[in-house]
Amino acid sequence: MILTLPYAFRGLGWILGFFCLTVMGCVTFYSYYLMSLVLEHCEKAGRRHIRFRELAADVLGSGWMFYFVIFIQTAINTGVGIGAILLAGECLQIMYSNLSPSGSLKLYEFIAMVTVVMIALSQIPTFHSLRHLNFASLVLSLGYTFLVVGACIHAGLSKNAPHKDYSLESSSSSRVFSAFTYISIIAAIFGNGILPEIQATLAPPATGKMFKGLLMCYSVILVTFYSASVSGFWAFGNKSNSNILKSLMPDDGPSLAPTIVIGLAVIFVLLQLLAIGLVYSQVAYEIMEKQSADVNQGMFSKRNLIPRLILRTLYVIFCGFMAAMLPFFGDINGVIGAIGFIPLDFVLPMLLYNMTYKPKTSSLIYWINLFIMVVFTGAGIMGAFSSIRKLVVDANKFKLFSSDVVD
Repeated sequence: MILTLPYAFRGLGWILGFFCLTVMGCVTFYSYYLMSLVLEHCEKAGRRHIRFRELAADVLGSGWMFYFVIFIQTAINTGVGIGAILLAGECLQIMYSNLSPSGSLKLYEFIAMVTVVMIALSQIPTFHSLRHLNFASLVLSLGYTFLVVGACIHAGLSKNAPHKDYSLESSSSSRVFSAFTYISIIAAIFGNGILPEIQATLAPPATGKMFKGLLMCYSVILVTFYSASVSGFWAFGNKSNSNILKSLMPDDGPSLAPTIVIGLAVIFVLLQLLAIGLVYSQVAYEIMEKQSADVNQGMFSKRNLIPRLILRTLYVIFCGFMAAMLPFFGDINGVIGAIGFIPLDFVLPMLLYNMTYKPKTSSLIYWINLFIMVVFTGAGIMGAFSSIRKLVVDANKFKLFSSDVVD
């Protein structure tokens, strides 16, 4: 997802891009901390929740809001699964094109390769099995960010450097629609649709540990997000691709960075994408296996192993098929951010906090939470409209099982 940040800046420009990146970083840090407080409050009352939908049912009741939370979390997890497979397939294609410029393999064939690997890895049983994978993902993000930043600086200073144009679209209406689309993309990059599931892997009391984890995570974000945004947008301007690695290897000229650097970056990105796909798919697996598994038998008994193997395989095949059939990575990011991550991460935590702790209407925290909810509800509605509009506009570039990702 970090590789998409320069692409997000191309619809916002320098000033608005930095403003949105900073504000959304601060809001998500704040909202995740509030969420950890709500989870801790429920746990102290004897109601420990390990799933987002359970927390929503406890605080909001089991009415339409409960089903709304299930819908947006399912949309996020499936969308991230599709996006991870699509981006991983594109990274393989980028490396293949560099090593064999006249090669005949298509994007959907690389997506199929990634899907096969994901099917094998999907058999990791639980979240607890993925704890070390999460840490490895953090290290990998640092590794490939530094490689990409170095490659972008090299590209921007090289004799083949692309013309740098930071101008926005000429039409004011197009600029407004683009701004909300790219704001939604930044929301998707910052978003986390599985915070309760992650906190459930920590021994109680978890709030202090979550706060330390957030500090470490956002320290990494501060380094990676800003450096990738600045270097990528500086080097390529409004020609930045939704996968900045693609900008480093243009179709109509030589590679703008050393092959070894791009190769290492691709390997690191692939490994992290596999980790992301695994973590987000776990929620879908848990929902499916709640209906199919027999809790009275062991996890690796034939009764539970065979249905788990079949269901997880079918789910990954579905994600891989959608990634190959509809390769709209930037547009998919925008839609997921607007209809998924904005309500789940920028609105719901403040609502849950106000309903759980019931701060006085005269208190500052009540009005801060209300202000954030109103602003991001509006941003989510506009973002959904503008992202779907962009998807429709980009449809003229589309063909089933395209050989290239559509920006």
